[in-house]
Amino acid sequence: MIRLNQPPQLPALSPRVDAIDLARGIAIALMILSHAVSGLLGIRQVPDWGMVPIHLITKFSSSLFIIVFGIALAVAFLPKTGAADWPQRRLKLMLRGLEVLFWYKALTIVEMLPMFTTQDIVDALLYQRFAIWVEILGFYALALLWIPWTLPLWCRMPLWSRLLAPVVIGVLSVMLERHFHFWDSVILKALLVEDADHYTWGQLARLPLVMLGLLIGEAILRCYGEPSTRRRLVAALAGVGAVFLLGFVALSLPELDEALLAVAWNAGKHPPEVPFMLFSVGGALIILALCLLGGRSAARWLKPLTVIGTDALRAFIFHIVAIFLVLRLLFDAWQVYSYPQVLGIGLMLILLAAGWIAFMRWFREHSR
Repeated sequence: MIRLNQPPQLPALSPRVDAIDLARGIAIALMILSHAVSGLLGIRQVPDWGMVPIHLITKFSSSLFIIVFGIALAVAFLPKTGAADWPQRRLKLMLRGLEVLFWYKALTIVEMLPMFTTQDIVDALLYQRFAIWVEILGFYALALLWIPWTLPLWCRMPLWSRLLAPVVIGVLSVMLERHFHFWDSVILKALLVEDADHYTWGQLARLPLVMLGLLIGEAILRCYGEPSTRRRLVAALAGVGAVFLLGFVALSLPELDEALLAVAWNAGKHPPEVPFMLFSVGGALIILALCLLGGRSAARWLKPLTVIGTDALRAFIFHIVAIFLVLRLLFDAWQVYSYPQVLGIGLMLILLAAGWIAFMRWFREHSR
């Protein structure tokens, strides 16, 4: 029986869950598809039938990626926060954050080379401005440097406070974004709660999604081992996702078509607004529910996506280098291809990223 005053109940579970890898792989695949379109063609060149439904569906990716980040922290690290070796595990997470931070800065150069001056690139490296397509990696890097310090506190919090925390942080983030001046530092504001003039993922603005992932991760630890409890978890996630999507529809009526098009155009994405987040998080939860329902069988049938999910950083590096360094800079492929061709390139990059990860894994295993 679940009690609102109890701390997390965290039974042991393998840190490598195929369904989580598949969900992460779907998030990255949708991101690759979106980046291929916007990076090679530009959103303004996308036909209406491409904006809705194709480009619209890619709006699930960012929320799904951040939620799965929280789930992975819960499954792999929350049960270990009280162990004697927790400082070493925390250090491992932070070193991973430094690795991601390095690649974030390296890929910032790659992204900006075809379009910006040297001074613009230097400014971005020094946090005086921001890129666009690689900023989700910047969020991930900074989060890995500070969130590990909070995980033991999360494990001591009663359930009612863990359930309330995402709401409190979300409201606080909105209030700060709208009413606090951040000592006249737009960059600090963008990093913490986001700013309309910068395409960033704020640490506080997106923290509720990480917390949601932690809560789902706790539920996976408790429920995933038994088919009956897993089905209840799947039903709960799908139900909440459906409620979010219905909430989006209710807010959008009677101009639902215009609202869908606005979401496809990223209206309300940065800083996050309620309609966009209802749509994005609702779709993400339904995808996650389907992955958990399919389990190992779905992960096997969708093997390329699962492979991408096992090494998301390598997949992210691969597609940014392919789009901006190879295609845009070396082959001058900006607005050269039609929308269907760009979609084909995006799908090809998904398969190539999976192949690259599999090859590098094979190479490491046979080069020892």
